[in-house]
Amino acid sequence: MKHLLSISDLGADGIEEVMRVTDSFVEVSERAIPRVPALRGKTVVSLFYEESTRTRLSFELAAKRLSADTMNFTVSSSSVKKGESLRDTCQTIEAMGIDALVVRHSSAGVPWQAAAWLDCAVVNAGDGWHEHPTQALLDCYTLRGARGSLEGMRIAVVGDVKHSRVARSNVLAFTMLGAEVTIVAPPTLLPPSLDGWPVEVSHDLDGVLAKTDVVYLLRMQAERQSEALLPSLREYTARYGLTSKRMRLMPDDALVMHPGPMNRGVEIAADVADLPRSLITRQVANGVAVRMAVLFLLLGQVPGGA
Repeated sequence: MKHLLSISDLGADGIEEVMRVTDSFVEVSERAIPRVPALRGKTVVSLFYEESTRTRLSFELAAKRLSADTMNFTVSSSSVKKGESLRDTCQTIEAMGIDALVVRHSSAGVPWQAAAWLDCAVVNAGDGWHEHPTQALLDCYTLRGARGSLEGMRIAVVGDVKHSRVARSNVLAFTMLGAEVTIVAPPTLLPPSLDGWPVEVSHDLDGVLAKTDVVYLLRMQAERQSEALLPSLREYTARYGLTSKRMRLMPDDALVMHPGPMNRGVEIAADVADLPRSLITRQVANGVAVRMAVLFLLLGQVPGGA
């Protein structure tokens, strides 16, 4: 593949290929010196117009474990503050001789635009409310590790779907791999249209939990909300927060996931986040190996040669 812009670029076979390559990089990450020379001589640049902890750091660590050179572009200390356009910024970075650009931006479609301007590989690390394909890949990998397969799995995606790029990518990926997805949210936190979304929709979390294998909680994204969509966070938690009491409605082996950062006490109770059935820290850990696989498949010479 030339770029990774959308989870739909991969399809089910492409997702499976990423997960196969990830298996080998999980093994690398467990070594005393977790590094392979697979991308020696390659340069990977992170271009983040939005704040990030997990995604930016895991891409940087992934590139370093593959022996690539890395650069982090910080908008606050760059010529963007002087009015430089996105196109000029991208082309200036590429002129330095880079091989891959990992881009996050608050506007949907920016990674596609960058891919049209540049010859290097472009990875979408999150664009507006639109997509976040590597998050979907690491979530699929985490679920596969916990259950062996997503075929027939019943997954409830709960919360602020309207503003969530994670929800869009995950719904596509989960359903491609055979899972059944139900979106659970108040009407004000659903997208204007769900045409083309292969999902059921519910406004009643308590009614869904008993027949759910995985509860995937989304963060309340106050920074993306330009209007009052809820009476209060307290009321949201009362109806849609995953509390210890609600956990008792779920099957005993049901799993809990969250892409982070968590608002403990809002969409998820603090004690629920730390239960053995929570895969949240495993999601973060798997993010590095999955992103190693993505970079290797984009830039490496011999897939599977780790």
